[in-house]
Amino acid sequence: MTSKITREEVRHVAKLARLELSESEEERMTGQMNGILEYMDKLNELDTGNIPPATHAIQLRNVFRPDSVQDSIERKDSLANAPGTDGVNFVVPKVI
Repeated sequence: MTSKITREEVRHVAKLARLELSESEEERMTGQMNGILEYMDKLNELDTGNIPPATHAIQLRNVFRPDSVQDSIERKDSLANAPGTDGVNFVVPKVI
């Protein structure tokens, strides 16, 4: 079994990510990353030529309610509980 990633590469990636890894963490990460890359090699051996591409593993459709026109709330009702109003609009403090 040949290693696909070395400890030096793990150190380099950790440095780029601003991570401080101990010696045991470097060793563990090297093993885990090599395991992932070996699994990817195993997946690449599969013949997927006759499998149609899928956009999603589970075919779902969005459930939306139908659009329907409804009466809007009256202006006086929408302004009724406002802390500040000029009778037409909401009045709020100026924010800069």
